Amino acid sequence: MDFILPPTLPAGGIPWEKVLPPLIPRLNGTYGQYKWSPKLLIPDPDNNSSAEVNCDDNGFTVQVDVKDFNPEDLMVKVIGDFVEVQGKHEEKKKDGPGFTTRQFNRRYRIPKGVNTMALESAVSPDGILIISAPMLQTENSRVLT
Repeated sequence: MDFILPPTLPAGGIPWEKVLPPLIPRLNGTYGQYKWSPKLLIPDPDNNSSAEVNCDDNGFTVQVDVKDFNPEDLMVKVIGDFVEVQGKHEEKKKDGPGFTTRQFNRRYRIPKGVNTMALESAVSPDGILIISAPMLQTENSRVLT
């Protein structure tokens, strides 16, 4: 079977609301005690990511919103070409037995030319984790004073 794909994606991205319902028609309605809709599978275009990644001549930076975590709940490590951020926070429930756990894992690709040995991370007073690393100095570059 041959599929004809458009040469480029539409300007607004993939029209999920048109693609998913024909593929998953039985999710409309009720399944057991749960109500299902293909809208549950459609990415929310208004959902802004809680991270911002930049790479320019000055270096590489990642800013991650970690307001719900203490600095000791976070771990930042470099694995190959990626910087991995993990956060895990547990607290005892105030209204009874048990614990509430909040956790996340994120990976960001480190672009070529970034000095990973100089990578630093810090949490701002606003609860933003800032990960930064300068670009590697090349033979052709020099510092202007």
